Amino acid sequence: MTIISWIILGLLAGAIAKFLLPGRDPGGFIGTTLIGVAGAFIGGWVSARWLDHPITRDFYDGATWAAAIGGSLVLLIAYRLLFGHSRD
Repeated sequence: MTIISWIILGLLAGAIAKFLLPGRDPGGFIGTTLIGVAGAFIGGWVSARWLDHPITRDFYDGATWAAAIGGSLVLLIAYRLLFGHSRD
């Protein structure tokens, strides 16, 4: 997949992660979107590096989507834990 594909996948993964983990985010929509893009990259890297599942060139691969959404969820949870009280 190209870098543009990963960015699109990250945007969608961030939206799905936000849907699965509702609530106020300290970064708002833009912060959540950037977390989704970063989560897609990190999830893909972890999947290829340690889970022995290389990322395919197919945009519609279920494991690629699961890795991207999982990475986005982990980053979103970490972001909320670190910066969640800054908007109170």
